[in-house]
Amino acid sequence: MTAALVSAMQHASEAVEAALAEALAGDDPDYGRILEAERYSVLGGGKRIRPFLVLEFCRLFGGEECAALPFAAAIELMHCFSLIHDDLPCRDIDSLRRGKPTNHVVYGEALALLAGDALAIRSLGVAASNPHVSPATAVAAVKALSDSAGTHGMIGGQVMDLWGEDHPLTIEQLGKLQACKTGALINVAARLGCLAAGLSEDDARTAAACTYADNIGLAFQIVDDILDCIGSEALLGKPIGSDEEQGKTTFLSFMSVDAAHDRAASLTEQAKTAIAGYPGSETLCELADYLLARQS
Repeated sequence: MTAALVSAMQHASEAVEAALAEALAGDDPDYGRILEAERYSVLGGGKRIRPFLVLEFCRLFGGEECAALPFAAAIELMHCFSLIHDDLPCRDIDSLRRGKPTNHVVYGEALALLAGDALAIRSLGVAASNPHVSPATAVAAVKALSDSAGTHGMIGGQVMDLWGEDHPLTIEQLGKLQACKTGALINVAARLGCLAAGLSEDDARTAAACTYADNIGLAFQIVDDILDCIGSEALLGKPIGSDEEQGKTTFLSFMSVDAAHDRAASLTEQAKTAIAGYPGSETLCELADYLLARQS
């Protein structure tokens, strides 16, 4: 990772962390424990890749950071909701996330379920309340975020993932699954950044951002599949080999580790090509390379 990317990601992480802390502020003796559970998962670290994409695409296309920050916080809240629910005993039964006990291990299954629910709802409220964009833009952002997380996006992909635990998937079905489960929130992160910069959904720059996001999203999942097979549990902060234990179809069900890495590298190049013509896109191109080479 280059020094420029490290600096940009650190700045973004600090700005988003402050926005998240503000979104989760407050206490109440009657239900304060739910806020504690929400903060446990949201303020517990992570790469903040999705919020970084919101901020970077807003910057790339001439927007102000203040307009992007509420959208960046909103997408991280939605992402954290999905992580809490993914780890539950009724789903992946994971006990570690980001190197520490998962939410349901600390707070119990019922409170973890409610914390995830609360974060999903809070996410939409934070996006809707963005004071630095027009009401029409805020509405467009809420719709984009809800669509990407709902039945035709992340949750739809999770349903396909559950079905795939007991049924073999074709490579086409797996691609659709991952485009929904992992790719949808990465795609909408780029779109939210464009909205914050004042671009319309049919702007050519928004289309380029979506092409970049779709390609790094698929590459991200392929690398995840590789790391689940040959990665380091210490670096990942969670157990490896869980996909195989649960009988899931992954990209390694269809290709070798080397072939999978080559596919991820090709997708990364396509992502970079989509935005390389825009001045200032170097940081996003470096991010794509970093995600390809990551070990966690």
